[in-house]
Amino acid sequence: MDNLLVVRNLKVTDLRNQEEVIHGVSFELKKNSCLGIVGESGSGKSMTAKAILGLTNPWMHTEGAAKFSSEQGTLDLLQQEANTLRSIRGQRICMILQDAMSAFDPLAKIGSQMAETFIENKGLSRSEAMTMALIALKMVNMPDPEQVLKKYPHQLSGGMLQRCMVAIALAMKPDIIVADEPTTALDSINQRLVVEEFKLLRQQTGAALIFISHDLGVVQYLSDQLLVMRCGERVEYGEAKSIFQNPQHEYTKYLIDSRRELAQSFQKSMKRRAVSA
Repeated sequence: MDNLLVVRNLKVTDLRNQEEVIHGVSFELKKNSCLGIVGESGSGKSMTAKAILGLTNPWMHTEGAAKFSSEQGTLDLLQQEANTLRSIRGQRICMILQDAMSAFDPLAKIGSQMAETFIENKGLSRSEAMTMALIALKMVNMPDPEQVLKKYPHQLSGGMLQRCMVAIALAMKPDIIVADEPTTALDSINQRLVVEEFKLLRQQTGAALIFISHDLGVVQYLSDQLLVMRCGERVEYGEAKSIFQNPQHEYTKYLIDSRRELAQSFQKSMKRRAVSA
């Protein structure tokens, strides 16, 4: 299977204090696969993705290589001009941010914002772009999509806004979707819906997915490969199934054991509630 993205020896340094925050991370992303990136808060998961896409702060210096292969050929994302990267981010690689509310302009209606994205990146007319926005919302099973297009972000729940972002990515049909903690702010019902939509996204577009999360249950459900990070370093990397079944690093064992304990304590409390009811 061909690799869409090959990252080698990625390093990120904070120029304000010369502290290296990402320490030589390497991984590959295969076509139509999902790479899960896990680790506790501050482990460098989001920073790794942002560095590859040129979205770090100006005082962060990135080095290494991030070879992205598309129909146009292979290029190193870390060596591209800002305009080239912006074009790639708009059309070939989509990023779904952690906080859906902050991703939308509070003063513009959802439909207008979705349409603007399609006009800029697809060269559509406004009416074509609005039609595309409606179709995209229907594809993620958004309730009453015609009304959603007319609403402002504050009139929608976090789950609905997250689904709007998934719908935009679905319509753009990129090669790679980077989802940065997309389920963190959601309740369990909306979380399940959004996770199923990511699965749908892969099936319908054939896009590869980088799914960043500290929720091992979600990552285990979606991922083919797994990258475990701690303090800016790669501590374990390989096939997700084998790592979950037989983790090699003590930190990975700790993460998996912690999740099992949480699941067991939850199941026990539910059983006690059922008995007392």
